Amino acid sequence: MGLLKTFSPDEIHRYHRVLCHSVDVRSHYEMLVWLQGDMQQYLPHDIMLTAWGDFQGGQIQHNVLSKIAGVRSQHANAQAITPLLLNFFARWVESGHRPFSLNTVGGFCVDDDCDHSELCAALKTMRTVVVHGIKDERGSHDCLYAAFSAKEAFTESERSAMALVLPYVDTALRQVAHLPHQTSTIDEKTEELILQRDFGLSEREAEVLHWVAAGKTNSEIGSILDISSFTVKNHMQRVFKKLDVLNRAQAVSRLKALRLDA
Repeated sequence: MGLLKTFSPDEIHRYHRVLCHSVDVRSHYEMLVWLQGDMQQYLPHDIMLTAWGDFQGGQIQHNVLSKIAGVRSQHANAQAITPLLLNFFARWVESGHRPFSLNTVGGFCVDDDCDHSELCAALKTMRTVVVHGIKDERGSHDCLYAAFSAKEAFTESERSAMALVLPYVDTALRQVAHLPHQTSTIDEKTEELILQRDFGLSEREAEVLHWVAAGKTNSEIGSILDISSFTVKNHMQRVFKKLDVLNRAQAVSRLKALRLDA
């Protein structure tokens, strides 16, 4: 709250207005305009890199927001930036889920072979980053946000601003539809066949996993498939074993990764 203590009443009113605009964001373009517009006064950055998914299992997706030419989500080299995002997430967990910042003189790209990627090239010119996340206890994935800047360091007030504005940034991004490369291109029947062929799931187990990924409870799935919730639970235990995962969230993340790779 240190940042707000320095504001005059008029500045607090402006700050509130900027944050409230998050509820109006509906597209990637509107998100970019908001972040690269008024939000720059509180969290100045050149690239906003977001990630979500199963960080423990390494199954994550990403989104890129930047006004730098060519630095776009669909052009990003996922293999090059995933290790960077996983490293940031591990540091965030170690920090007690608090925002942290890093400075460097050599940029933030971890793959020397990714020069063809505009994002990797841009990350090599960045000198500082502030990172924070959202721990999603009810959903199937956590979210991480990394704001990069070409300037030498973030000020203390800018670092503290990350904690204040992140819930609004997260709310805005959740209202934006996935880009084409972030959504499944296979139908439900094909998905079930792949689960049976590649992972040994039965037809019923594949059906149960489909409804779990849709956010249904065991009781709801039982009603849909006309089986008991206890039977649903048993099916999911076998699914965990066959997918080599420990819980529902990891199973859903594995299914989402399958959909993207198909």
